[in-house]
Amino acid sequence: MYRGLEAAPTREIAVRNVKAVIEYDGTDFCGFQKQSSKRTVQGDLEAAIQAVFGERIQVVGAGRTDAGVHATGQVVNFHAPDPIPTENLVTVINGRLSPDIRVKRCEEAPETFHARRSASSRTYVYTILNRREPSAILGRYAWHIMQPLDPDVMEAAASCFVGTKDFASFGMPYRPGGSTVRYVAGIAVRRRKDAILFVIKANAFLRGMARAIAGTIVEVGQGKRSVEDIPVILEARDRQAAGVTAPPQGLCLTKVEY
Repeated sequence: MYRGLEAAPTREIAVRNVKAVIEYDGTDFCGFQKQSSKRTVQGDLEAAIQAVFGERIQVVGAGRTDAGVHATGQVVNFHAPDPIPTENLVTVINGRLSPDIRVKRCEEAPETFHARRSASSRTYVYTILNRREPSAILGRYAWHIMQPLDPDVMEAAASCFVGTKDFASFGMPYRPGGSTVRYVAGIAVRRRKDAILFVIKANAFLRGMARAIAGTIVEVGQGKRSVEDIPVILEARDRQAAGVTAPPQGLCLTKVEY
């Protein structure tokens, strides 16, 4: 080999695991998980991050929110090269996103951190506007129910869901053949003027689980079902045994804990 023609040493670029908290108005998204021909939260995020770093980077989310579901505390992680300081990523990524999705904060996480697998709990809030007149503003973020609801009996029904139970009557596993057993740490039913809020915290959720629970509790509040029906529905392990699935616009992922 002639002198001077040796290959130059390759400089390795360090890669970091970035944890980000994001929020989005889910109205115009077909859910979180990326789909080839539809707009999704994961798809928009990956496109923005690719524009920043010039390469395809996969984004992992803590919760696979359905079409129309919102988030104020969704957590994601992705592996990115070093050039841009982590504290600057919020600004540069947001500059490439549409107004209905925003990165709230970024931080460097341990290599072992995984937004979904590392999570110990997720908290969702479901909002019902319980008055005669609909709202021009809250229509995108709440289920409008004209008939009076009884928050006290709804609270009693909600307590039946707390604990480790088989929730097959209220949702489907994301993976075929997966377990339908989940641990619900607590559900609160709160009246705020014209609004009724369900706050539900669990280690993980089945597909449609939070909305099916909300719909069933509403039927109890309307007098269509009794509190005593809830254990029977759980025991049935049959989605047809439970109540309606509440519409997506009322549901919001508010917090993920690790």
